[in-house]
Amino acid sequence: MSMPFYVAPEQMMKDRADYARKGIARGRALVALVYDDGIALVAENPSNNLRKISEIYDRIAFAGVGRYNEFDTLRVAGVRAADIKGYQYSRDDVDARGLANQYGQILGQIFTHEMKPMEVEILVAEVGEQPSGDHIFHVLYDGTVMDEVGFCVVGGDADRVNSVISEADLSNLTLPAALTLSVSALAGEDRQIPITELEVAVLSRSLGRRCFRRLSDAEVGALLEPAS
Repeated sequence: MSMPFYVAPEQMMKDRADYARKGIARGRALVALVYDDGIALVAENPSNNLRKISEIYDRIAFAGVGRYNEFDTLRVAGVRAADIKGYQYSRDDVDARGLANQYGQILGQIFTHEMKPMEVEILVAEVGEQPSGDHIFHVLYDGTVMDEVGFCVVGGDADRVNSVISEADLSNLTLPAALTLSVSALAGEDRQIPITELEVAVLSRSLGRRCFRRLSDAEVGALLEPAS
């Protein structure tokens, strides 16, 4: 009878992490950035039909990079969980922290127990009634949940984009300034991203109960034009 191969647990975890990171790095980066009226979410996305950024609940948005079918499955699960909690209790009881922790548990369980980890990184953003209530949670492929301050970059060449944004002055950003900074960081020095390949949405506290709004190409162009 043949003996099964033994793989040390630490080696198995390392191999799964390397596999997930390589899949995520093939995707294009995404930025969430706090501005004076809320949170802007900007992604490089050449598809007109497959969305990286979506609404989860009244004041909460979801964004993902990596394998589309995997992070869209997580998006749907988040919408259902938020709807059920809001219906059973109160709409005010639905928050980004709870959703991020649920996502972390799902991704951690899959990473630990399944043969193939999910090749995704996601973020859950919530806009508060005051700037102090804005939150961005970054959830990794292994279930790690991080509370980001000011901005968050996921996917693609995240390290380069992160370094560009971290060197900028992020105090009192307007929406045009936030979009200009995000797009220039995503593009880098050697290229420009066509407006048709940008996916942009905002969580704006001035919109009322439902704070999520997706911006059209014309709106994005108008917001970027003054700084060009």
